[in-house]
Amino acid sequence: MKIDPNIRASILAEALPFIQEYEDKIVVIKYGGNAMINESLKEAVIQDVVLLNLIGIKVVLVHGGGPEISDMLNKVGKKSEFIDGLRVTDDETMDIVQMVLCGKVNKNLVSLLRKAGGKGIGIAGMDGNLFEAVRKDDDHGNVGEIVDVHPEIVLDVLEKGYIPVVSSIAAGQDQTMNYNINADTAAEKLAIALSAHKFILLTDVMGLMEDPNNDDTLIPSLTVSQVPLLMKSGVISGGMIPKVECCVEAIRQGVHTVNIQDGRVPHSILIEILSEDGVGTMFY
Repeated sequence: MKIDPNIRASILAEALPFIQEYEDKIVVIKYGGNAMINESLKEAVIQDVVLLNLIGIKVVLVHGGGPEISDMLNKVGKKSEFIDGLRVTDDETMDIVQMVLCGKVNKNLVSLLRKAGGKGIGIAGMDGNLFEAVRKDDDHGNVGEIVDVHPEIVLDVLEKGYIPVVSSIAAGQDQTMNYNINADTAAEKLAIALSAHKFILLTDVMGLMEDPNNDDTLIPSLTVSQVPLLMKSGVISGGMIPKVECCVEAIRQGVHTVNIQDGRVPHSILIEILSEDGVGTMFY
């Protein structure tokens, strides 16, 4: 579709104050869901990230890779098991998780950034002692909870103009093994450690809705003080609870704004950052 040049110019002009606001600021994006599986959506996300990087915004991509891990486990004849939404990770599964996240998924994203004209550098969560973790509990096996973040390696990469692509694996604080980390939590902890201006969680829903079955009930923005009542009333429930908890903690720890937004919308990252409209639900 051909757009009138005047309309095109007004769209670009609208982005100016947002470019100025975000210049040299850090934006952490948790990348997952359909946006990571669907090829056209994947291309749109990568293009968004490269564009933001080229106009002076420091973007950090944090990723999981649940579907890819499950596929690889299936190939070796190992069944995936989950407790409370977290993958039970024995020693054999941990080897596969590390291979898939730090190898296949991470390097594929770096390659896609390169093809789109960007410069990505893959960083495993144990590189430079970025994430330190302890075992969550015996039931989940080698699933960890982050207890410390050392963001220097990410900051060094950002200062050199590269795009860090971070996998959600952590080094064990006891230095005996590595741990599988929930990608939402890893992204939240990193956003806090980097004092990010913006933290975006890409999901497979529009955002936080009063009625999950009615798109017209999207809550476009809310303060963290409104969250307890929404949890009590059941508006925030199920799998949305841990995502919202990540948002609340990030805001409380100094991140300027946090978004839960629909990664199924092409270029939702650009719409959120560089336009008046925005997408999803913003916490502040």
